[in-house]
Amino acid sequence: MQLKLPASFRPDETMQLRVSDIPAMPDMPDEGDEGDEEKPRSSKNRRKAPRPSLFARVSSFLGPRLAPLLAFLAPYVARVTPYARKLRPQYPRPGRTDWRRWIPSWRQCLGGVLTSIGLSGMLLVVAYAATDIPDNINSYATQQDNVYFWADGTPMARTGWVQRQAMPLKDIPEDVRWAVLAAENASFYSDPGISFKGISRALFRTIGQGDTQGGSTITQQYVKNVYLNQNQTVSRKFTEAMISLKLDNQMSKDDILEGYLNTSWFGRGTYGIQRAAQAYYGKDVGELNASEAAFLASLLKGAGLYDPTLKSANRARAVERWSWTLDRMVDIGKLSKAERAKYTKFPEPLKSNPLYDTGEQTDYLVELASQYAKKSGKISDKDFDLGGYQIYTTFDKKRETQLTDAVTKARKDALKDDPKNAKTAHYGASSVASDGRILAVYGGPDHRTQGYNESNATTVSAGSAFLPFVYAAGLENGIHKTRDGDDTTPVTGETLYDGDDKVPVKTPEGPYWDRSGKVVAAKNDDGESYGQISLHRAMELSVNTPFMQLGMDAGLDVVRSTAEKSGLLSSSIGAQVPALSMGSSTPSAIRMASGYSTFAAGGKHTEPYSVRLITKNGTKVVLDTPATDRAFGADVAEEVNSALADSFRTAHPDDVPASQQSAARAGSLGQVAGKAGTTQDDTAAWYVGTAKAVSTAVVVYRIDLSKSLQPLPLKGIAGTTDDSVPYGIWSGAMSPLG
Repeated sequence: MQLKLPASFRPDETMQLRVSDIPAMPDMPDEGDEGDEEKPRSSKNRRKAPRPSLFARVSSFLGPRLAPLLAFLAPYVARVTPYARKLRPQYPRPGRTDWRRWIPSWRQCLGGVLTSIGLSGMLLVVAYAATDIPDNINSYATQQDNVYFWADGTPMARTGWVQRQAMPLKDIPEDVRWAVLAAENASFYSDPGISFKGISRALFRTIGQGDTQGGSTITQQYVKNVYLNQNQTVSRKFTEAMISLKLDNQMSKDDILEGYLNTSWFGRGTYGIQRAAQAYYGKDVGELNASEAAFLASLLKGAGLYDPTLKSANRARAVERWSWTLDRMVDIGKLSKAERAKYTKFPEPLKSNPLYDTGEQTDYLVELASQYAKKSGKISDKDFDLGGYQIYTTFDKKRETQLTDAVTKARKDALKDDPKNAKTAHYGASSVASDGRILAVYGGPDHRTQGYNESNATTVSAGSAFLPFVYAAGLENGIHKTRDGDDTTPVTGETLYDGDDKVPVKTPEGPYWDRSGKVVAAKNDDGESYGQISLHRAMELSVNTPFMQLGMDAGLDVVRSTAEKSGLLSSSIGAQVPALSMGSSTPSAIRMASGYSTFAAGGKHTEPYSVRLITKNGTKVVLDTPATDRAFGADVAEEVNSALADSFRTAHPDDVPASQQSAARAGSLGQVAGKAGTTQDDTAAWYVGTAKAVSTAVVVYRIDLSKSLQPLPLKGIAGTTDDSVPYGIWSGAMSPLG
């Protein structure tokens, strides 16, 4: 059969042939066999027409409605279609061989790039439209005081920077503004509020967990400080950029700069350029020159890195950044070369913040408590300076008053009796409970005129006040008769040692020679000799020579370890030579009181602490609990404390409370116990003692801070053995003893 086509048919046309009612073809019959006709199909076997798909239904609904638009776009689509077909990837590409078949053409690459740019642009447009400037701002705007409380819960002091003063831009000198802009964002007045290069670099560093500093415009930094947080995340960076773009379109550049200068953190507890000027130079921002402004601008990179008063390395960084900022101001035309030439000397800031004013002695308490609070509560300097914390200290108001009054009286008496030497006299004191609570400190006459804390200074040696730690080391560990021998001989309070003056110190091989070739010998106070004397009696009478030899016999490493376990800092322990047992270490008054409290606590030591509770807006801040460890056995603590009780009774029989008149050693941990400490070069005098489970250490020394940190001879400032100034302060602070 032939199929005839019409004359008008063309090969590229499509023709549909519709044939209806064609019966099913039967199977081919065998040759000569007539095939029977097939019966029509039953209506039961007919299939139902499938339901149109969702796409088909949507198309049927939208088709008529979109028809006018499609008709309008049809001519343009027809023009673009040939080019789109060329950009359409064909893989493998025809006409290419080997690996070249899989390389897209330049048209395809260009199309991919343009598509990506288009989609990215669309995403940014949508994100910009969807981003709103937050109505609420960060907590710096509602910044609060930090409030400190005494141990009894009554307010002690308030600190914080709620007095932050916002300055109008017109009152901030142009040199100050441009110093900040030169250091942070010289193109501020011409940029769109963001730096695409900086954002890309910041995102790369954020994803790579690298350095996240830098890369932001002034607008971005203002947005981060005021509306967002400091988290270095991609989402925060993206939100920051969107808000910055919108803010740049809604606020003037001057308003943004004013807000930035008034909200940025400059360290020393200050927010805003006005308080920074007062904290670092003691003047208002309107009085700053370009040189001082250049230094303040460097602090925006991180006050902890550029405040030269914090550490020596900071000063080098600050000087470099200061010089660079001034040069940068010249480069951008905001400072003349002639004026730049005047600023050759770095403008040294004040040593401390003059705005910090809570009281003469309270400042020392606040300093101790704030340092402990930040360390124990893991609070950053910046968060702490924002305020809002309630710090409940361990300081006992009554004990603090007594200790301060006792030292103040001694200082006045010294100035009256010996004004020349008394001018260089220093008094450090501290009371520490056996459970580690710091109850009182005397840090100096006035924190505003003397910034360092004398109760926490590691300046002078402990002298013979160190002997109880040597005694405890021998009692706990025994002594060695041979070098590197495993056998030890127990030591008790009745063990006898040579108490004569200038007894040569011996090793298992013979006398101990120092590096100059001299035999080392111990010396007693006033050159007295006591012959064979028990260790308990030697402690009672403060005989030095037995304990210098005991330290050698027990092992100087053991002496060091015992002192550290008792509470002395390893950094203050003296060199591991025989003089270690004679108190060459330089502990602070706080640490000496803590060490003696270990004897009163039955050999258990608790790290001294000054804060018991911190809350913020009613919520407790988790604190690291001070550790309590056993330094030595309870029997050792009992014997040392008993010897110290006898020492107190022998030296000050008139001050022994009625409850301790008996010489019985039973219950000696509850007795008043104490010991004086002197140094062979007469540069320090101590008294350390315990009463009612509270140990107090007092030290008197002389240093002329205008010349050096070298201790000077006391020359009678500390009194005499019978009228000891340190003991007078101690007894006044601990009164009543009974």
